[in-house]
Amino acid sequence: MTVSKPLDQLRRCSVAVDVGSARTRVHIKDAGLVVDEPSVVAVNTFSGALMAVGSAAERMDGRTPGHIRVVRPVSNGTVIDIEMAQRMLRALVGSSVRRAWRRRGAMQRAAVTIPHNADPLARSAAVETLTGVGAKQVELVDTPTAAGVGCGLPVEQPEATMILVCGATTTQIAVLSLGAIVSATTVPMGGDTIHHAVIQHLRNHHELILPSQAVRPLHLALTGVGDPAQATEVWGRDVATGMARTVCINPDDVRAAIQAPLIGLSDAIRSVLHNCPPDLVADLADRGMVLAGGSALLPGLDERLRTGTGMPVHIAEQPSLSAVNGLAAMVEGQVRPLNVDVH
Repeated sequence: MTVSKPLDQLRRCSVAVDVGSARTRVHIKDAGLVVDEPSVVAVNTFSGALMAVGSAAERMDGRTPGHIRVVRPVSNGTVIDIEMAQRMLRALVGSSVRRAWRRRGAMQRAAVTIPHNADPLARSAAVETLTGVGAKQVELVDTPTAAGVGCGLPVEQPEATMILVCGATTTQIAVLSLGAIVSATTVPMGGDTIHHAVIQHLRNHHELILPSQAVRPLHLALTGVGDPAQATEVWGRDVATGMARTVCINPDDVRAAIQAPLIGLSDAIRSVLHNCPPDLVADLADRGMVLAGGSALLPGLDERLRTGTGMPVHIAEQPSLSAVNGLAAMVEGQVRPLNVDVH
């Protein structure tokens, strides 16, 4: 079978990059996944020097003196600070990997994921970020398509597959058929949305400011499993006194706090289905949807979507790696010919 031109272009690439709001991942052809780190940079504002990147920088967040700034150069899956994103990539890709790139000519061509609805400025930012670290040519692939391939969905077939790429700040919902997006939308709901909703609830109703690590036990309340009267104890800083104190939180209160964004997500799914041909919607009635992205593992998210939409919901194997694995499969030539949306 003749390989379509877009997929042929991807097979000429030697590096696949998934730059997300939460994590950055780099796959090098014949070398595998070489970078999987948080998309975070710590900078000395006096000297401009890079203090830390990735996990080391993330540990500094909320704990730095005034002259050290923790920067997240990617928001909503789009590069918003090109210079910092380039510095982050250079630092994350160590010297040994850079030598491998040069030996293989890896950065002659690079493929990178972008949100399906990215505007021209966002596309230009992605290209400029990669060219700034040595790429001669950059191919852009829609994240839902790459994630669908990474989940092992038959996206190249004339039948519907539905995928939700659940990121830190947004969720991309897409129905795919014949290797292209038929209907899609993006909603501002992700893992950080749930995180902030819980923090705001504690501030408004208990006058308590929570540190980041104190929110994680409350995420378990999303499952709806166990005795609803069983309270969870969390500690934080009192809004009025500034002193540390603990409160007992009812899981039902947490579930109520995150109800609004989850309802919005269910409504967006219905909107995407409404814009699909009836035959494709019929395909999805039994097949349902697949959750990919790091936030797909939020406790109870699959069950809530199953209840809210009446559709089967499945969580991908290694959901956080779906997009980079799919892009890597295209680069490695492991994908059957399909009409990939390469820009």
